Amino acid sequence: MSVAEQMAVIKRGSVEILVEKELEEKLEKSLTSGVPLKIKAGFDPTAPDLHLGHTVLIQKLRHFQQLGHEVNFLIGDFTGMIGDPTGKSETRKVLTREDVLRNAETYKEQVFKILDPEKTTVVFNSEWLNKLDAAGMIGLASKYTVARMLERDDFHKRYNSQQPIAIHEFMYPLIQGYDSVALKSDVELGGTDQKFNLLMGRELQREWGQSPQCVLTMPLLEGLDGVNKMSKSLGNYIGINELADDIFGKIMSISDELMLRYYELLSDMSLADIGVLKRNLKDHSLHPMAAKKQLGREIVSRFHGAGTGETAEENFVKRFKENEIPEDMPQVTFTESDGLILLARAMTEAGLTKSNGEGRRAIDQGGVKLNGEKVSDTNLELTATGEYIVQIGKRRFARIVVL
Repeated sequence: MSVAEQMAVIKRGSVEILVEKELEEKLEKSLTSGVPLKIKAGFDPTAPDLHLGHTVLIQKLRHFQQLGHEVNFLIGDFTGMIGDPTGKSETRKVLTREDVLRNAETYKEQVFKILDPEKTTVVFNSEWLNKLDAAGMIGLASKYTVARMLERDDFHKRYNSQQPIAIHEFMYPLIQGYDSVALKSDVELGGTDQKFNLLMGRELQREWGQSPQCVLTMPLLEGLDGVNKMSKSLGNYIGINELADDIFGKIMSISDELMLRYYELLSDMSLADIGVLKRNLKDHSLHPMAAKKQLGREIVSRFHGAGTGETAEENFVKRFKENEIPEDMPQVTFTESDGLILLARAMTEAGLTKSNGEGRRAIDQGGVKLNGEKVSDTNLELTATGEYIVQIGKRRFARIVVL
């Protein structure tokens, strides 16, 4: 591909490229010399399972592979023991070496559901960081000032609010930047929240006499609630190791607006075809439910193998038909911050009733079912996270998601 064609692929879904002109020059040099660019993205194995939020970066790495470039999937087994302070209001718990190595093994298994194993180099930053002795660490720390560290937003906030900042947390961005020196990376990918760390790599490469890497930031994928970053701690995630039926069901529960964002960031569908899909949705020649099924099939098949998406769709349709539940229904999502979640309130917010009082009367009259079971408690509270199907009479349904 020409530089312009490669840039179109690289820019897909991205937030920022620093510096775009430098990346174009690197791509031009690569085309002329036939030497692929070295692309790097790092992942700290702080939890055993990856979710779709993680795969936004992995999908972009795949794009670079398809363009013929060399991908380094960096597992931060060393930095994982420090804990990335990005976005944290307090010092993170330090993981044991055993925890990190155990999680790292599961990462290796999961990433090859997206990346081509023959075109991927999996590297561990302990390879070079374990060799960086005390003198080396002190030399690395001398490359940056405390004042500049405190310019970083999360450190700045914690300092001003007198929240503790441990010295080892200052080392994290320096060590991540040193990874780029060790790998001589041309491009590093990361989420928008990683910008400070990614730019550190550029500065340290200059210190070591290397050509500074370009930085490409990708958006943080919203979770099932459509508001917060996908996170296990918030319960709004889709794990790539979840059962096929569960992945498909969760895809079907997202909003129409969020579906389009998932298409752009997670799907292999071309931007041109996504444009057609958007137009068909707008003129109502394509129903949102059909578009979600298509996305669900693609995502499930990616992680469970060819044909599994179609099977998951069949199971989804069968489950709803057996219970005479329509596939398309209004949905309302609640999180912990919403406070007490009464069923009567949820029905009102989903548009099934005009008021909480009307909802209570419907329950009292025996006309309300929750997940197929008749409800008798007018003050029933939804306390468990998960998905609920509420039914009033024979034909009125809504989906309630509690995160």
